[in-house]
Amino acid sequence: MGFDLNGRTALITGASSGLGAHFAEIFVAAGARVVIGARRVDRVEALAARLGDKALPVAIDVTDEGSIAAAYNAAEAKFGPIDTVIANAGVANGGRTVDVEPDKLRQTIDTNFTGVLLTAREGARRMIAAGSRDSGRGRVVLVGSITAHVTGHGDSAYAASKAAVAHLGRNLAREWVRMGINVNVIQPGYIQTEIAGDWFQSEGGAKQVAGWHRRRFMPIDVLDPQLLYFASDASAMVTGSVIDIDDGQSL
Repeated sequence: MGFDLNGRTALITGASSGLGAHFAEIFVAAGARVVIGARRVDRVEALAARLGDKALPVAIDVTDEGSIAAAYNAAEAKFGPIDTVIANAGVANGGRTVDVEPDKLRQTIDTNFTGVLLTAREGARRMIAAGSRDSGRGRVVLVGSITAHVTGHGDSAYAASKAAVAHLGRNLAREWVRMGINVNVIQPGYIQTEIAGDWFQSEGGAKQVAGWHRRRFMPIDVLDPQLLYFASDASAMVTGSVIDIDDGQSL
């Protein structure tokens, strides 16, 4: 079953590479208009050029409320009201907790948790103002990680930020359930994208992969069916879900 996103307008953060850029591609293929945001504006501009007139590149720093509001303003000026938000921006500052500098800890929490909250909150404000309570078509998807409930070496701040995202999603779903906005969380396992850096080329990374039951990474398109479902009208009665998609990596 395919999911039709014709008529939808989605704002996607962290769209300069990896999952975010891929999400933009599949949303346009499904019929949606997309507002693709990141700090690396040159990259989202190049992506928008490939995607055509259904894509609008915007600068977004998810740690800055003013930047987020400006992105939504640009989106509404181009496409009208946003009805779908994919809060995907994130950073991975690894390292032993006893060694990680405080500024790196703050950056991780500010981007991975506070940035997700601010992005979703501004989207909800706009959806409510546009009549989501009557239409029931508001959709928010938070991109978390299986590290929310899986322990590992050097992941403490990142994992804590993703655990916070999972619980945030449940709470936002409860808070907005009567506002016509569905909030769900996808927690991917390991996909080889830019955010992982060169960890998986190291000896420690190789040992981590060897410890997975199926000893393999997931392809970048593994999240597509679930993400498109959460963004579509087919998920009208689904809110507050937190779903792992990890090829058994967390088992």
